[in-house]
Amino acid sequence: MAKFDVDSIKEDFPILKTEKEGKQLVYLDSAATSQKPNQVIDAISDYYRTYNANIHRGIYEIAEKATEAYTDSKKEMADFIGADSYEEIVYVRNTTEAINLVALSWGERNIEEGDHILISEMEHHSNIVPWVLLSKRKKAKLDYIKVGDDYKLDEQSLEEGLEKQPKIVAITHASNVLGTINDVKAITEKAHKQGSVVLVDGAQSAPHMPVNVSDIGCDFYALSGHKMLGPTGIGALYGKSDILNSMPPIIGGGDMIRTVEFYACTWNDIPWKFEAGTSNIEGGIGMRPAISYLKSIGMQNVFEHEVKLTKYAMKSLSEIDNVTVYGPEPDNDCHAGVVSFAIKGVHPHDIASIFDNYNVAIRAGHHCAMPLVTQILNQSAVARMSFYIYNDEKDIDKAVEAINEVKRIFKIK
Repeated sequence: MAKFDVDSIKEDFPILKTEKEGKQLVYLDSAATSQKPNQVIDAISDYYRTYNANIHRGIYEIAEKATEAYTDSKKEMADFIGADSYEEIVYVRNTTEAINLVALSWGERNIEEGDHILISEMEHHSNIVPWVLLSKRKKAKLDYIKVGDDYKLDEQSLEEGLEKQPKIVAITHASNVLGTINDVKAITEKAHKQGSVVLVDGAQSAPHMPVNVSDIGCDFYALSGHKMLGPTGIGALYGKSDILNSMPPIIGGGDMIRTVEFYACTWNDIPWKFEAGTSNIEGGIGMRPAISYLKSIGMQNVFEHEVKLTKYAMKSLSEIDNVTVYGPEPDNDCHAGVVSFAIKGVHPHDIASIFDNYNVAIRAGHHCAMPLVTQILNQSAVARMSFYIYNDEKDIDKAVEAINEVKRIFKIK
């Protein structure tokens, strides 16, 4: 794909051709899950039609082809995020499972009573709940980096948290509510000076911007395939090989073992040590064309396109009375393609319902970030538009039309 052409990109996504009451679908909920291009759909269909077999088991042709395709997908993922080797890529179901794997394996072995765990107030539940559970089990102390009035991490709060020498710092790369992009490389450098291990939640960054885990220096990086054009039920945990090698498996069974005796077992090499049972083969196979598609566009191009859309959306919404937008001012390094907003006097669920009448899909709720929305933004819920490679300014214009219709229905000036 030589040029970033949204119209030609849209042609690759069959769902975007669907209509409701003569209105073509406008999909503005990619932070929840992305749509899938024909290349991904065809790859999954081809697997089931022509070489459906289990991996790492059969020595017949289609089984070997399936194994090779699955492994090649990991190699593509490793290259995509800048890992040293595909052996540092553990396939899981999603970001949530990746973070839980770290909490249950690394955390159980390394966190002790009185230790500190540091996360932030802008985290998704997936990067809160596992640490709440671990801190309770281990009688550890869970600390939070505060969110400032500018919707960014408060630097003083970050420094104070790091001074406690947390065993692990678990931080989102980009907020799914605010769109705030955190400088995870700088945070990692500071955390490592305190002896901390660093986990980065990349669910909202890996699909939308260039990511290089080797450059960031983090010890773990978690992402979800379904947010980056891939199938559901597939995600990845990057971990530095020495750390992964030191961690015990948390699920036992086939494929994660080297030897099994009646009273003893030894484990397979990484990453297979953490992938018990039959893998999500179709998910792995579907990830390769998803990654290839994004690489053909160029992740810097993806990011710049979304920054452009975010600026356009925030400017458009700022010109509408009684609409409040949450998130930092968009620029080239601090705001991802997410715009959360509220309309005075209207519940976000009503907003989303009226948007649906226009066949414009947005999200409404606390977005699995209840502490942020209810305690920091002081809202029970907010509406959210999120953008991707198949969106353009015309999609945002339709959202603005829907906002004006909401105001008309609820008689808001």
